[in-house]
This record gives sequence, structure tokens and C-alpha cells, in this order.
Amino acid sequence: ISFNCVDSSLSSLKNCQSYINTGMDIATHVAFDLVESFNDPEDVNSMENVMLEYAAMDRELNHYMRAIEETVNQIKREKPENIPDLKNLVKEKFAALESKNSDSDLQRNEKYIYFKDQLKEMRKQFRQQSDNDNETIEQIDEDIAVTQSQMNFICPITQMEMKRPVRNKVCGHTYEEDAILRIIQTRKQQKKKVRCPKIGCSHADVKGSDLVPDEALKRAIDSQNKQ
Repeated sequence: ISFNCVDSSLSSLKNCQSYINTGMDIATHVAFDLVESFNDPEDVNSMENVMLEYAAMDRELNHYMRAIEETVNQIKREKPENIPDLKNLVKEKFAALESKNSDSDLQRNEKYIYFKDQLKEMRKQFRQQSDNDNETIEQIDEDIAVTQSQMNFICPITQMEMKRPVRNKVCGHTYEEDAILRIIQTRKQQKKKVRCPKIGCSHADVKGSDLVPDEALKRAIDSQNKQ
């Protein structure tokens, strides 16, 4: 039995998955724009609903592709004399996978987790900036005051303001992207692990795969510099 047509279909489905990922990225940035512009929270919440809809689409697509792959592997193993009803077999496996769906599945979607985490950081950063803007000169000595947010702008490696901050998903600390990747690459060549450069952090195995762009912090830094 030739599965060339099936392989071609799977390739097309994987392209669809890239469209879903792009949609989630766009929805995420729209939500960040709304928070940065201090828009109605209901508008931001509507973006969260969009993210959940995309997560549901992603789950359904993954289940369908898995059903196809499992069916093909089963046929290859069993090598039946007669050509089986491929469509029906896939339908049955897909239904079995979908029957186990729960809302918690969507909450575990990687892009949704990133969305929620960064949205929380965005709200914290820009609420803090808004509060600072409302303070009068009598309430703050601008020559000596260093806010917590401004301290967070400094990379623990370069000791300079970050331009492309990345957050470590394991310990939550942020670094300049190029600086931490250089350290990881150097230690890799030496066959050594990388300890988090943040003073006091006990995390002793920083990996490139644990780093995600910290869009919230980048926007806060850019906003501060514009002011």
C-alpha cells in the first residue's frame, strides 16, 4: 500500500498548523498593544478568548494528524491482504482522541501559557509606569530614585540596559538574549552547564530551549526610553 497521498496531506495539515501559530502570535501582540495603550480590559479579555479558540483548533488538528499517523503505522505493522477503509479507521481514532478533551488541555497550550505570563507582566509593567507618571515632583526625587522596574531593565550579565530581553521559563529571570546565548554556547563547547547569572539564583542548568522573548519587558524599556 502506497501512502504518498497521505504523506502529502499530512504536510498540508502541518502548514495549517503554522497558520494557527501565526494567528496566535498576532492575537498576543494585539493584546499587548491594548495593555500598552491602557485600553478597555474587556478588549484584552476578548483576545484571550481568541487565543483559546486557536488553542482548540491546534488541539483538534494535532489529534487529526495523530489519528492519521497511528492508522498508517497500524496498517504498516499488520500488512493486511485487503486495502482497509483508511478514512473510517482515522475517523474512529480521531473520535477516541477528541472524547478525552478537557478545558485544561487548552490552558496547557504553550503559546497560551506564554500569552498569560506575558500579559501579566505587561499589566504589571505598565500599571507601574502609570503610577509613576501620576506622582508629583514633591513626592519623588528624580535624581536619586531608581524604581524596581528600571532595575529590572539591567541585564545581570552585561550590566547594561537590555534591548532584546529573554526570560528563563524555569527560574523567571531575564537576560540580554545575545549575552546569555554566548555563555550557553561557550559552556557547551566546554561540556559544562550554565548557572543562572542572576545573583542568588540556584538554577544551575540554563538551556537555550528554556528562554522565551520577554515582550512585556521590552515594551516597558522602549516606553521608558521614549519618555
